[in-house]
Amino acid sequence: MFVFFGIFMVFWLVGLLAMLWVIYDVLTKQKAMPDTEKLIWVIVAIFLNWIGAIIYFFVIKREGKYEGSEPSVI
Repeated sequence: MFVFFGIFMVFWLVGLLAMLWVIYDVLTKQKAMPDTEKLIWVIVAIFLNWIGAIIYFFVIKREGKYEGSEPSVI
């Protein structure tokens, strides 16, 4: 019983850290990302935890989609 609880707590903690990482990265480092896309990624992070973090890594971070580019001002 306690082993199962310990494993569950590890998965919960990893999910929490993954969610916080995505939210932090979206809100602080992705300056050129549109606000609606930021909102979508925050919602994905909250509901999908570590799965959302994996998706975020491969779609945004690995490609460097918004990093290194400044938001365009018209």
